[in-house]
Amino acid sequence: MTAKAHAKNVRIGPRKMRLIADLVRGKSVESALTTLKLARKRGIPIIRKLILSAKANAVNNHNMDEKNLFVSEVYVNEGATLKRVRPRARGRADRVMKRSSHTTVILGER
Repeated sequence: MTAKAHAKNVRIGPRKMRLIADLVRGKSVESALTTLKLARKRGIPIIRKLILSAKANAVNNHNMDEKNLFVSEVYVNEGATLKRVRPRARGRADRVMKRSSHTTVILGER
């Protein structure tokens, strides 16, 4: 039995979000939340909300035991990329890629 939560089109690059996902993968829910409380990255509130949402889904929708939950999977996929232009010297322009990500958290029961 698993419980899922998704966050789509988050305006943080997938490489940065994967660093946070690697911190919590495989840990119990309580351990993952305390790890996120101590770390300092911009995407931490999003992953934290996803874990809490998946936990609520597990308890309310699937009748899973709250104490036996662990983060079985966390994956971050690339979302839509906004393409912007930055002016450069001598009339030229560089392209700025503003990346976004889709994040999924899956909780399992031990």
